[in-house]
Amino acid sequence: MLQRHGPFLKAVFFHSISAFGGPQGHLGMMMKTFVDRRRDISKEELMDYVSFCQLLPGASSTQTLTLIGYKRGGVPLAVLTLIIWILPACLLMSAFSFIVQYIDTKHSGISIFKFIQPMAVGFLAFAAYRVYKTSIINLITYVIMLLSLFITFILFKTPWVFPILIILGGVVTNFSNKRYPRNKALKPKLIKWTNIWLFVLIFIIAGVLSEVSRTRNWENKRSFALFENFYRFGSLVFGGGDVLMPMMYDQYVVRDKIKYNITREEYLTGWGMVRAIPGPVFSVASYTGGMVMRPEGKMMQLFGCVIGAIAIFLPSALLVLFFYPVWHNLKKYPIVYRALEGINAAVVGIMWGATFYLLHDISIANFKTVSFINIGVIIGTFCLLSFSKIKSPYVVVGCLLLGWFF
Repeated sequence: MLQRHGPFLKAVFFHSISAFGGPQGHLGMMMKTFVDRRRDISKEELMDYVSFCQLLPGASSTQTLTLIGYKRGGVPLAVLTLIIWILPACLLMSAFSFIVQYIDTKHSGISIFKFIQPMAVGFLAFAAYRVYKTSIINLITYVIMLLSLFITFILFKTPWVFPILIILGGVVTNFSNKRYPRNKALKPKLIKWTNIWLFVLIFIIAGVLSEVSRTRNWENKRSFALFENFYRFGSLVFGGGDVLMPMMYDQYVVRDKIKYNITREEYLTGWGMVRAIPGPVFSVASYTGGMVMRPEGKMMQLFGCVIGAIAIFLPSALLVLFFYPVWHNLKKYPIVYRALEGINAAVVGIMWGATFYLLHDISIANFKTVSFINIGVIIGTFCLLSFSKIKSPYVVVGCLLLGWFF
């Protein structure tokens, strides 16, 4: 399998060390790498994956990449893709949990990353423009896109807004009964019920062991509680890192401040760091897990980093690998086929809404040098991706060098 899929896994690795900008930026990079350059999947398939993953809890960009691996080589390659994708970010955040105490948390901004956010906006605008041309095909899809854009911009940090918009988009396009699946003989995928039973079983066992270890005061009770917390977060979080952050803040800084001894500055520094490194935002669980276990020694701190990484990503993988064959098999039915048109239009609107939302956090209206550079980075990223064959990692390196010199 490694020989057959070696080039693909190599591309996944380079994606993992160059995918800056959070889930929004990741999508544009996937479009450039796995659709345009390597042609592992089509634009339509990527849109299908993105739409589907927005309906699930967990790390959506991680689930999307896992499905690309699943499409190429089944469950084994999907698991290997997941590991390669999360490993660099988790290693970096784990290491950061050991050195954070030596850093001035009030002055820990690193200038080299200052143009990463405008670059991410350029990547997102590129992806939105590409799928706009194929997904917005009539008046109703245009209306769905505009409404989704407006609602996303207003309620971007509301966790349930994305799945609700996607569901409503699918409902609206079902009012027309003119469209039928072109291929009703769609080859069904085998549904592996083991994944969902394993997901539920781990959820229950983790909760029971956490509670029993607490009431009976087991020696390793903190480890059991840590696994239960992150597995629950990964199972229930809709909306990505923007929703995960306050949940973890409430758990480890506000509610159990004395118990875990994580200061507000240490917690926020970890979140600032994860936004600056490539890879999934959920890798912050490695950092937080290490910080939770820090009072018990270096080895247990390392163990906490491992627990955090496994527990936060495991439910996402189990859910996506179970539900995607179900979703695939349902697409042969007219009601689901018609829904896809509205779902894709809603996703395009969400992408444009996220683009404009991220823009208002970037200095572009001031008559300062940095504002002009930000505008240049956004436009330059979009143009390089749209009209050149330059690979996305080189665009990232260019933006990092720009931050270094300016």
